[in-house]
Amino acid sequence: MSNNNVAIRFSSVSFKYAANKPILDEASFSLRRGSKFTLMGQNGAGKSTILNLITGALKADDGLVSVDKELTVAYAKQVIPKEEMEITLREFFEKYFSEKNYSIDKKIDEVLDIVNLQADHDKKIKSFSGGQQARLLMASALIQDPDILILDEPTNNLDQEGINHLTSFLIMYEKTALVISHDADFLNCFTDGVLYLDVFTKQVHQYMGDYYTVVEKITEQIKKEERKNAQYEKEIKANKAKSEFFAHKGGKMRLVARKMREKAAEMEVSKVSVRREDKAIRNFEIPAQEELHSEIIHISSMSIMKDHKQSEKKVNISLRKKQHLLLSGPNGIGKTTLLESLASGQARGAKINENVKIGYYRQDFSTLNFEDTVFDSLMEVMKEQKEEKLRSVAAGFLLTKENIYSKIGDLSEGQKGLVAFARLMLEEPGLLILDEPTNHINFRHLPIIAKALDKYEGAMILVSHVPEFVEQIRIDEELDLGK
Repeated sequence: MSNNNVAIRFSSVSFKYAANKPILDEASFSLRRGSKFTLMGQNGAGKSTILNLITGALKADDGLVSVDKELTVAYAKQVIPKEEMEITLREFFEKYFSEKNYSIDKKIDEVLDIVNLQADHDKKIKSFSGGQQARLLMASALIQDPDILILDEPTNNLDQEGINHLTSFLIMYEKTALVISHDADFLNCFTDGVLYLDVFTKQVHQYMGDYYTVVEKITEQIKKEERKNAQYEKEIKANKAKSEFFAHKGGKMRLVARKMREKAAEMEVSKVSVRREDKAIRNFEIPAQEELHSEIIHISSMSIMKDHKQSEKKVNISLRKKQHLLLSGPNGIGKTTLLESLASGQARGAKINENVKIGYYRQDFSTLNFEDTVFDSLMEVMKEQKEEKLRSVAAGFLLTKENIYSKIGDLSEGQKGLVAFARLMLEEPGLLILDEPTNHINFRHLPIIAKALDKYEGAMILVSHVPEFVEQIRIDEELDLGK
């Protein structure tokens, strides 16, 4: 690959946050101009770190990160920072320009049209739904008209219409793009290849081909390496057994035994270092609150946004033990606001039994204290504060000695999600309220989470835009807020 065609190059790059937290170890890869790649890896492996090294927000400890100086870079992150929630839409976009831009309103309308969103420029960021904020993050990158577009989980919170719109845009996009996503179907529509960050070796493996082809290549390579190692193991055992036999014969037989041991040692060295796949979380159950009687929650009306105005939707929903409700509707209709009001007990048209404990999974993780360590956050919700149980539950969610004393705010978004599920497991709620629980979560974990929700024996209210996830969960009633 000629240098003048390379947009991004990592040459033997090493990076660590602390002595005990290495992310990259002499990682190398290169992306040519105009290519579209996806960046994969386990939650917490360091995918967002690679993106920050590309933008220059972080500096490599060793090695070289090269971005073509002629190319500009824009990075749409996973979430809008809390400190930007109080600013207006216009102020949100103005901060991407070093000088005052007198045509800013026109530019805003142009990029909002690309992401299929209409909005008042004086509207505060906090008043946008999660899905609308996802579109704003995309628009914030596009308004910079970059040569290299970096998107971190762009489909999170998007409804199907939004995902379809984004997919069409990326298919037609002619510049360089690097995308982190756990949505396989979305990725397969536009990717030229995959960068895989191995959490164990701290290396980046580069594969060419669409997403599903690459996954097949990786799977077949692992099987091939495992077969080769199995043959080596068989021969190693045979040679060791022969060496033991000849060693006791004395004389020249000892020389034969030594050669047998040497051959076995050579085979040990020759064994292929099989790349360990992402660890999946352990199967788990969310225990329901004991002594749940009769009706857990009754909803007679819901507050929604219709034609950009708040209105009341009359309903008649009663949830008892083992009953699951799916709420659906387009971005901006007010699903997150509704769930928040239900979780806080402030929803006017809802009555929750006063003895019911509520477990609330919020899509922005604002129910978590980012200053708490993982250990303290989990201990806080335990009825009986037993450290042995806490550590066992945490380990099941891949929260081990490496990160259990890390602050919540220092974790990846996916790891925050795992902390939130561990807390629900320890809380034992009677009513489970879940707002987009698949966001940021590694796709390997999703069937396990779906299985746990399917088996949950309390009442449950779920919002999710991922049909494949919802299909794995028992749903007793569905309400489309848009109808």
